[in-house]
Amino acid sequence: MPTPPLPPFTAETAAEKVRAAENAWNSQDPARVALAYTPDSNWRNRTEFLQGRNAITAFLTRKWSREHEYRLVKELWGFRVNRMAVRFAYEWHDDAGQWFRSYGNELWEFDDDGLMRRRVASINDLPIAETDRKLLWSGTQRPLDYPSLSELGL
Repeated sequence: MPTPPLPPFTAETAAEKVRAAENAWNSQDPARVALAYTPDSNWRNRTEFLQGRNAITAFLTRKWSREHEYRLVKELWGFRVNRMAVRFAYEWHDDAGQWFRSYGNELWEFDDDGLMRRRVASINDLPIAETDRKLLWSGTQRPLDYPSLSELGL
């Protein structure tokens, strides 16, 4: 089933696709997030290599069981036809209460139905004080008027 917006992307549709991905990830619903990927999608996330929706769902379930109060912002860096480069930052704390801001870049490739068939993510974690947090909203979506990564200086 097609998942719009579909390639080839324009500046507007690429930005829509990035925001839809951000909203899905902020839901912290592994099954919902996995539906945006092809059944045989290939991932590299840090040093983990995954293939397929079941592996993606299991990975995200593990991830969000240890990353508490997760808040993510994604920003389009560039695109062409069916590929995008995205940068992101997210904040979370571990079981001990230590806060982190994780920074990263992703490379995405989509099939003709708008499903992501390849995701390559490089991520670094920075311990921060709770008072240094910048991603402060309630609910499962960043409000439309909330600043972007660039506006936040991230």
